Amino acid sequence: MTESIKIADIPVIDISKPGTSTGDELISAAATSGFVFVKNEGTGFIAEEIYGAFELASFYNLLPISVFLETLDPENQRRGDFKEFVPPITLISNPTSSIIDHAHRALNFGEFVNGKAQQPIPESLIAHEKELSDFADQCHCLCIKILKLFALGLKIDPQDGGEDWFSSRHDPSKGPSGSILRLLHYPALPPHADYIPSFDIRAGAHSDYGSITLLFQTPHQPGLEILTPSQTWASVPVSPPGTENDAFPPILINIGDLLSYWTNGYLKSTVHRVIFPKEARRGGEDRYSIAYFCHPVNDSILVPVPSEIVKTRGNGAKEISEKDVMTAEEHLNSRLAATYGWEKEEKKMD
Repeated sequence: MTESIKIADIPVIDISKPGTSTGDELISAAATSGFVFVKNEGTGFIAEEIYGAFELASFYNLLPISVFLETLDPENQRRGDFKEFVPPITLISNPTSSIIDHAHRALNFGEFVNGKAQQPIPESLIAHEKELSDFADQCHCLCIKILKLFALGLKIDPQDGGEDWFSSRHDPSKGPSGSILRLLHYPALPPHADYIPSFDIRAGAHSDYGSITLLFQTPHQPGLEILTPSQTWASVPVSPPGTENDAFPPILINIGDLLSYWTNGYLKSTVHRVIFPKEARRGGEDRYSIAYFCHPVNDSILVPVPSEIVKTRGNGAKEISEKDVMTAEEHLNSRLAATYGWEKEEKKMD
């Protein structure tokens, strides 16, 4: 894989008038690059809400680490309720050093119930609990809208569930899910850091686990890259052409591993990473982003999507066999196990 040499070609789609044609556009993007921008109109968000969430994200990053360590027990960290809080580090890169791929801080929130978090949160954030809950609810509503459009684009027959095929399996009234709201902070490079772009990155190459991810970004804070089919990295703009004067950057949506699995590989779960942009050589700046990882209800059975498009345009392999059918929770646990080595830990304990 080589350094970034181009800008990713990711379409910007207007979802303010949802319908089959909009669904077709979204499916085309999801099947090609796995990423798509959606214009502000029709998302249900206004600028004040998004920038308010970013103010909260910057507020928590000014708090001492000890505040977070009080509520970060190892089991919660491992299971994803919280991601380990990583302090800023001085990069010392050389051919024998390990790649720096954890130069970021993150605070995760699982689902809220009646406006309340279901895991411990720092006392200083309790006053903002409803604000966080409302933002997560809005994220989920947007995900439901996108999932309905996906179903339209995949031409799922109304008798099989039609536009509600995916959304009905993401209905929080039917049970808990693995959905997560994550506030992210990528600190700027220290002034005298030994910076080597090919070694030093903010978040290592990965794909997301769930159905879809919403990514909110702030203007002029680039760094996200996607891996192209030619195995080169392409930079993802924060404000693609035509959106530079919008009230807030368009929301970026990407396909997760579960939805790709569900559609037999037709919709692409694309590997991506976050780098220090070139201007980081001159000190750069902090990068803030907010991600919402949308998952189906835990006990949703990942049966084949009833779509002729999926059957004919999938990855060519046979459809999900009966023995391969699993629940959404089992799929998530399998991905977490592969990432964090849970299976290895369990074998050592046997």
